[in-house]
Amino acid sequence: MIRADMHIHTYYSDGTQSPADVIAAARKAGLGLVCVTDHDTMGGSGEVRKLAADAGIRAVDGIEISAYAEVKVHTLGYGLDRDCAAFKKYYKQAVEGSYARCEDTLKKLKERGIEVPLTAVLAERTVESTPVHSMFICRAAAKLGYAKSAGQFYLSCLADGKFAHSRVGRLTPEQAVETINACGGWASLAHPGRITLDEGIKEKLISRLKDLGLRGIEAVYSGHTVKETAYYKEIARKYGLLVTGGSDTHFSGGPRAVGTPEFYPDEALLDALKNY
Repeated sequence: MIRADMHIHTYYSDGTQSPADVIAAARKAGLGLVCVTDHDTMGGSGEVRKLAADAGIRAVDGIEISAYAEVKVHTLGYGLDRDCAAFKKYYKQAVEGSYARCEDTLKKLKERGIEVPLTAVLAERTVESTPVHSMFICRAAAKLGYAKSAGQFYLSCLADGKFAHSRVGRLTPEQAVETINACGGWASLAHPGRITLDEGIKEKLISRLKDLGLRGIEAVYSGHTVKETAYYKEIARKYGLLVTGGSDTHFSGGPRAVGTPEFYPDEALLDALKNY
């Protein structure tokens, strides 16, 4: 059996680990398959593939599109061709949308007396070409003394429902699935247990996305309870979806370590990944 982690972030988006850090952690955890799924970018894909190959680990290109409906409904994409016209069009929109969203958030913060310069936000990026993530704003704000930590600032100001939250430039879940498919990949619904919708409404969303080409659901996830894992595996069975799994690791030393929880792809999932 192959042990895998199909949801990992690096400093190409809002993580703090380098691709080398991730592959070293994957090797230590005994993983045979990794998927780096940075938010709205695949900038680290080439580096990840090379490092993984050198370590004897298989890497499949991935992305996490930060989609929103009434609430956050993130969508994982696997096997996208980042050189195709569809992806280049999407990425241009993602970068431009991230700047517009950042400006909208900074304006809302300023109206409350919280002044965070754009230059301070951009200074938080490790890779200049990456979209401007909300966590960059939070890190800059924390350094300016507006909160004890970036996470605290996010929860108090930028989280869904808070005064500085912005959805400017975001795709809907439907658009996310269609974009991933147009780029030659396939989509899996990220951490369904974190989607703050009534389960009945959530299931209708899953059914709708399935009709648009959704192929998987992240039933095995670091933040799911045993009960949630079993429930979403049953949802996967009901709708004929592949079960994916991942840690959603953003940094080392935290509760979400690379390779946790233990996840072993079944034959159907491995077959879906074989051409990527």
